[in-house]
Amino acid sequence: MLAKVLTVSESVHAGAREDRSGSALHDLLTTSGFEVVDHRTVPDGVEPVAGALSEMAAGFAGLLVTTGGTGFSPNDFTPEATLRVLDRLAPGLSESMRAVSPLGRLSRGVAGTAGTCLILNVPGSPSGAAESLGAVLDAIPHALDLLTGGRPH
Repeated sequence: MLAKVLTVSESVHAGAREDRSGSALHDLLTTSGFEVVDHRTVPDGVEPVAGALSEMAAGFAGLLVTTGGTGFSPNDFTPEATLRVLDRLAPGLSESMRAVSPLGRLSRGVAGTAGTCLILNVPGSPSGAAESLGAVLDAIPHALDLLTGGRPH
């Protein structure tokens, strides 16, 4: 199974801070049997995130996980950017990710599909990102099978 990771952070994109949440996702995906074929960073904001998501999802059959920009900070617009790209919502996935921890209730992250790509927004903290993805990871292979009509992903 193929996966991509998009870290949304001004400071990580500028090289001023280490991408700990993106690395945590990369490690969790790899140990769960995914091949991470792309890992990028992008600054906060609707346009940069929507542009990166559109580019990364185009023609991709697999999982795309974003980390960061899902909270209440003034620059947190990852869900709004993701909604611009999605064809269909997958509310059960986002609800399950929020339910995994008490602070998950503060996440505005969304989940859904863009073509044959499943996109998940997870929080920007390493533990929040891993917990959120871990909450739905068991359902992802079946979701991708359904989404791709059984084609390789």
